[in-house]
Amino acid sequence: MLNPLRRPKQLRLERTYPAPIERVWEAWTDPTLLRRWWGPDKTTVTDCEIDLRVGGRLRIVTEAGAEMGRYAGTRWPMTGTFVRIERPEHLVYDATSCTEGDEDGSTIRHTNDVTLRSLGSETVVILLVRITEIGPKAKMASFGMKWGYKAQLDALEEILS
Repeated sequence: MLNPLRRPKQLRLERTYPAPIERVWEAWTDPTLLRRWWGPDKTTVTDCEIDLRVGGRLRIVTEAGAEMGRYAGTRWPMTGTFVRIERPEHLVYDATSCTEGDEDGSTIRHTNDVTLRSLGSETVVILLVRITEIGPKAKMASFGMKWGYKAQLDALEEILS
């Protein structure tokens, strides 16, 4: 059973990338590119589907690698629905994340709001994550989301450099 948060938890991350806005947009919306940078360190994306239209589905499954010790092989699916798309500046999707096999306890519901701003040959990315509900075993995971997003934004920089 999910617990609605009285005050949604908000994360805000901002990065500037050495790439034009169209290239950054593509990295967020092309499944082939997204799977190269998505997820925290020591994980890989095993499944990635993007139906880029309002009401379209997003599905990304991240799996822990051997370097994650006891978590190796653990899968973290995220499914979502696009609620706003303004190419190439704005992307919003509602999502549900969990640990595969423990959906009841580990589910986190969140909205991700991605804004891109062109600065000539560079692009500023502002990511706002609003966590609205968490399962009884997901408090630590919701706390760790900030570090996971930071790691994947670092990986995005490597792809765009």
